[in-house]
Amino acid sequence: VQLQASGGGLVQAGGSLRLSCAASGRTFSSFGMGWFRQAPGKEREFVAAIGGTDDKLYYVDSVKGRFTISRDNAKNTVYLKMNSLKPEDTAVYYCSASRFWDPPAFTLSAVEYWGKGTLVTVSS
Repeated sequence: VQLQASGGGLVQAGGSLRLSCAASGRTFSSFGMGWFRQAPGKEREFVAAIGGTDDKLYYVDSVKGRFTISRDNAKNTVYLKMNSLKPEDTAVYYCSASRFWDPPAFTLSAVEYWGKGTLVTVSS
């Protein structure tokens, strides 16, 4: 599976962005999909995850109510809509895929495939 993330950019605090992650392959719906982020000088952290049939959604506490993860299995794409962005959301965002995650935990060790990151910069 190859993952290609896009949609990052520069936005002012309070603004919105939508990240997309397009996946190759015909077994997309069998994968749980997750978004992680890594800020400068910090470890990569979990942001959000969605089950294969989008009936299970999980978020890190710091983005609950502001970010929404969704997927379109017909388009092999997962999205992360980010509203009310804050400067502390500045990071490189990575999409990931796993068939072995154990909800609600979408851990780094469970990830099978990573996409290249997309940079999100939120100015104050």
